[in-house]
Amino acid sequence: MSGPTARPAARQTNGGDVVIAGAAETDAVGVLPEHSTLRLHVEGARNAVADAGLRMSDIDGIASVSAPGPIQVAHALGIRPRWIDGTGVGGTSFLLHVRHAVAAIRAGHASTILVTHGESGKSRVGPAYGMLPPSSPNAQFEAPYGVLGPPTMFTIPLLRYMKEFGLTPEQLAYVPVAQRKWAARNPRARYREPITVEDVLNSRMISYPLHLLECCLVTDGGGALVITSAERARDLPQPPVHILGTGETFESPLISQMEDFTTSAAFRRSSAEAFAEAGISHGDVDHLMIYDAFAHVPIYGLEDMGFVGRGEAGAFIAEGNTEPGGRLPLNTNGGGLSYTHTGMYGMFLIQESVRQLRGQAAAQVPGVEVSVALGNGGMFMAAGTLVLSNRTA
Repeated sequence: MSGPTARPAARQTNGGDVVIAGAAETDAVGVLPEHSTLRLHVEGARNAVADAGLRMSDIDGIASVSAPGPIQVAHALGIRPRWIDGTGVGGTSFLLHVRHAVAAIRAGHASTILVTHGESGKSRVGPAYGMLPPSSPNAQFEAPYGVLGPPTMFTIPLLRYMKEFGLTPEQLAYVPVAQRKWAARNPRARYREPITVEDVLNSRMISYPLHLLECCLVTDGGGALVITSAERARDLPQPPVHILGTGETFESPLISQMEDFTTSAAFRRSSAEAFAEAGISHGDVDHLMIYDAFAHVPIYGLEDMGFVGRGEAGAFIAEGNTEPGGRLPLNTNGGGLSYTHTGMYGMFLIQESVRQLRGQAAAQVPGVEVSVALGNGGMFMAAGTLVLSNRTA
């Protein structure tokens, strides 16, 4: 692996004094037409609070994404938190919620914070899913040229990357192949049957060069986290997952305005900040979760976080380094390509990191002590990074 990218000087931290004490998903993920969006939030929240060994009355802080949003979710749960966060920056929102919760607990604004997610991405039961407002920059400057929706937006940087670095269709196709190997070990994964590079390349073309099997699933589901101080978690039943470092940033709401189509500035900056705060290097990372709405996003993540050099990630994955038995286990739940993808996938990144650090994952990696989760919001619009561990710094 190449050396780390430049990152800010490490700042004073409290070495994991805030932890994830509860983590759980909805009873099922997949196609759940009997679940509204609000019901998914509530079910995930109840499961996470129970997982933490707490009562709903113990919760005094809540974070969620709008529609239905933290206030409606809190009302449905019958709680009156004294701290609320409704930050919404797409699929990485939940990683930012964790970061904000750490700051709130350290500042004394709340002691036990619930972060919830629920999304009826497949069945569309609940909030309306509308088009872009006519006044939005996307509607004015990109949609008229046919750039509308994730597949057509995400292919713009991908095509430039393939031209600049020679990423082959076969290397790109191997990303879902590698992740399906993890999904095969996960009973909850939507798709578990083995696939080959040929299967991927023979699947239906969605938006050149992305085939169907290189695009994320569309599912229903949700989950939640309970975050509190390490001191308070001492008497709780689950092994605490320490939050060692966090980072958040954005680049541009328009894919056409990326600084460089072959790299995500948001990925680079948020991960650099999280690594610096945690005081870790790449060699300390045992497990990695990278948002995979489409097959090339983990390729960008590996390079922008500094695990491999520019243009090297496609070959790195194709050589088996990220699959079961590889030296850098990646997206071990099967990812958004095979496990589940409700639309805002970031919650499921964190859930799998927690399971791996607790030793409770379906496809458990031996000896995981440090797990890193990198979330994407929008089409390379924003990013959040978490460095999590089952030990203090």
